[in-house]
Amino acid sequence: MECKECGEEVDEVFPVKVSGRRKKICEDCVDRLREEGEIAEAAESAIQDMMEYKGRR
Repeated sequence: MECKECGEEVDEVFPVKVSGRRKKICEDCVDRLREEGEIAEAAESAIQDMMEYKGRR
């Protein structure tokens, strides 16, 4: 099978929702996307703290 994110040939792919679309991607890409999401969430939280924003989207 082929990963739709990196194009590598892998043994197993996982269905994941990326930007509102379902993709079948490899475990390495799943980990990378999860880390990117956590970093983006932490950055947004830091900005909201600096601006003293009390609500959530």
